[in-house]
Formats: sequence, structure tokens, C-alpha cells
Amino acid sequence: MLDTIERVGNKLPDPVTIFLGLCVVIMVLSAIIASKGVSVEHPGTGETITAVNLMTVEQIQILLGSIVSNFQGFAPLGLVLVTMIGAGVCDKTGLMTSTIKASVSKIPKSRVTLVVMTIGMLANLASDAGTILFPPLAALVYLGIGRHPLIGLFSGYAAVCLGFAANIMISVNDILAASFTVPAAQMIDANFDANATMNLIFMIVSTFVLIALATWVTEKIIAPRFGKYEGNAQIDVDGSLTKGEKKGLKYAGVAILIYIAIIVALSTIGERPFLADPETGDLLSKNAPLMQGMVPIIALAFFIPGVVYGKAIGKIKRDKDVVGLMADSMRDMGGYIILAFAASQFLQLFTNSNLGLILAVKGGDFLKNAGIQGPLLLIGFILLSCFINLFIGSASAKWAILAPIFVPMFMIVGYNPALTQMAYRIGDCITNPLSPLFPYLPIILAFTKKYDEEAGIGTIIANMIPFSVAFLVVWTMLLIVFMVFNLPLGPGIYPSYSL
Repeated sequence: MLDTIERVGNKLPDPVTIFLGLCVVIMVLSAIIASKGVSVEHPGTGETITAVNLMTVEQIQILLGSIVSNFQGFAPLGLVLVTMIGAGVCDKTGLMTSTIKASVSKIPKSRVTLVVMTIGMLANLASDAGTILFPPLAALVYLGIGRHPLIGLFSGYAAVCLGFAANIMISVNDILAASFTVPAAQMIDANFDANATMNLIFMIVSTFVLIALATWVTEKIIAPRFGKYEGNAQIDVDGSLTKGEKKGLKYAGVAILIYIAIIVALSTIGERPFLADPETGDLLSKNAPLMQGMVPIIALAFFIPGVVYGKAIGKIKRDKDVVGLMADSMRDMGGYIILAFAASQFLQLFTNSNLGLILAVKGGDFLKNAGIQGPLLLIGFILLSCFINLFIGSASAKWAILAPIFVPMFMIVGYNPALTQMAYRIGDCITNPLSPLFPYLPIILAFTKKYDEEAGIGTIIANMIPFSVAFLVVWTMLLIVFMVFNLPLGPGIYPSYSL
């Protein structure tokens, strides 16, 4: 079945052509739906949301004037390019190869997948930077031990995307989710109060369960689909490091430790640390420079040791060499930039049409009026979140719509807002790697083609389906167990709730 999905998917036109074609489709669809006068009321703001006809003269004029700004405003573009400037220098100097030689060779090959899954599941602490950087690094690890690099790329991509709501620590994603959950709960109970740790215990348990699950899926379902890698990319981790490489690694290690020490100092020294929220002093606040600057901070974490390593081995002798290495890394991103241009136009048109918002509200109303309760209601909500996630990429945008509907609804039937939030976050993760609107799909497609020029979206989707299905079943069952036995989701937070 997966082979069929891959073949059919790869026979589709180039992804750039697909996105441009989707632009035409969404414009026609918007005209049809708008002509029917379809509208909904936003459950959070009370604002009336009406389908917008994108084929009117006015909307076409707006499109013409916004093509450049759509491209400039495509959020992943800047994140990817800034991140890859740092990672590119690290790669082009050879630091990544030497690091993998020095570290992966010490890990038993039978444990590599487990290690990759563990790091990938925790990589969401670095927010979007983890999604950009980790999958290609995982591909290099597999290449280095003589296995097909696409096994590493896809398993790394699955770990980062699907495990976005599982971790052993609180991240900015938890804070953002809680910022919508608490106000929605206070619509029913003005005294309700909770914080970003409301799902922490469940998240920690989920992390270990999902690491084991992802490792099993990789080895039993994904890996057997790939034969021996016969491409041009090579890396030999069994080879010994030269004296120059050892020296470079030593200096690069010292450089990254100094850099980390500086970041820690800027995060802790003083009443209002430099990287903390200027108003609250909170490091994990969405307004904290640490959170807002996570991408450049991660990029520098690659760039600085990369330059130091390059100097140590003699590959970098002057500033022009550094600029040349950055330019080389950007040349590799040409295909991604073209794809990002097409994707940005479609995403903006889809946003302007309001069809995603209408679909979310209509879906919420349908489930609300279905009259189901208990575990079936929970399963229905998770499936609804999975479906809506295919069309609206932003987790906070979806939760802003769904929280005012489902948080009060679950409270009325006796369930804690923390349970509703966790159910939403599970559904929000499951279809991330399957959605053509997921912002980071183009970067994964670019790296996929690096190792297999014939691969396409069908290759990615076919290898993500086993992960998504397995995570949906196991993660949902785990949440139902917590729900049925009223196990704590977070410190002092239980699934049951009495008004």
C-alpha cells in the first residue's frame, strides 16, 4: 500500500507546479463558496467570518500587489535561511562530519535509531530550529553507519513533528497553548486557574512511550522499504580522525562551551536577565528575547564552532573564506527557495479566503452537536483536530478557534480543560508531516531530493503514514487511560473536573 502511495504521489507534477495549481483551485473554490453566502461566527471574538471570493477584480488586484510581500512574509523562509547560514558553515568546513565520526562511531549500531528518536523527540525545545536542523543531521548519522540516509531523514522528521507535544520540559509551545485554554475555561468557571505545566506529567510519560514506538516503526516498517544506498553522498564514521580534525574538534568544543556559558549568563544574571522578558523576567515567555531569538541563537551555535573548526584545520584563512562558505550553503537552498515562493502564494490565498477558519468552526459545531460523550467524544475531538490541521498550519490559530468551543463543552460534561488541551495537541501533531500546508515540508523535500533525485512528495507521505497512524492509535489510547483512571495530567491537575 505504501509503495502504491509513493508511486502515485511521485507521478504528480513538481511540487512547485502543484502549489501554483492549488492557487487556481482555491480561487475557483472560494468563488463558489462565497456565492452561497457561507459564513460563521468566531467562537472567541464573536466576529462574523465570511467566505471571500478571490476571483473578484478587487481581490486579484490585492494578489498582484502582494505577491512579493507574500513571499517575504512566508515565516519558514527566514527561519530556514538564517538557520542554514550557521549550519551551512558548520557543514562546509567539515565539522559536522568530524563530529559524527567522533560520536556516532561510539554508539552501537543497534542503538542508533533509539538515540536518534530520543534526540528528535526532545528537539522541539529548540522550537522551529529543531524541525529545520535535526532531520538532515539524522540523515548524516544513518549515512555514516552505512544505512540509507532517507531512513534517518524521515525518522528524524517524524520524531520532531509528531512529538511536538511530548517532552520532559516546558517550552514556549506549552505557554502558548495555556494562554488560550485558561481564558476559554474562565468563560464557564471564572475561578479556574492553571499554567503551562498542566500537561507536564502526561507529556513526560508520552515522551518515553513515543520514543519506543517511533523506534519500532522505523526498524520494522520504514527501514525495510529502503535497500542499499547507491547515491553519491558518502561519510565514513569508521575512519579515524586526522590530527588536524582532532585539533579542530577540540577548539570547536571549547568555542561552543564558551558560547553556552555566555547564553546561560545572559539568561540568569541580574534581576531582569538580558534574555528574559523585560516585564516579567520569565525566560519562557513568548515575549522573552530567548524565545524570540531562538533561531539566531541556534544558528550561532553552529556558526561559531564551524568558523573555529575551519580556522583550526586551515580551511578558513580570512573573512572572505567564511562568506564563500555561507554562499555555498545558500546555493544548496535554491530549490527550496523556489518551492517556498509557490507555497507562500497558496498559503496566503487560502488564508485570505477564510475557508480554513470556516472549516474549523463548522467542524467544531458538528462534533459539538453530535451528542457523544466520554472516550468517544475525546476520540472525535482528536480526529477533528487531525483533520483541521491539514488545512491550518498554525497551532495557536487553530486553538484560538477551537478552545472557546471545546474547553467549556468538556467542562460541562465533567472534564478538565487540561484534558481538552492535551487532546487538541495530540491531534495537532498527528497530521503535521502529512499536510501539504505544513510550512517545513518544502525543506524536507529539498533534503529528500539530495539523496534521491526521483523522490517527491509521495515518498515523504508514504513514509510518514506509518508514524502518523501508530502515533494516533497509541497516543490516543494513552490519553484515554489517563482519562478513565483519572491519572494526573500535570502537578495537581486531574482529567475529571467539577463546576
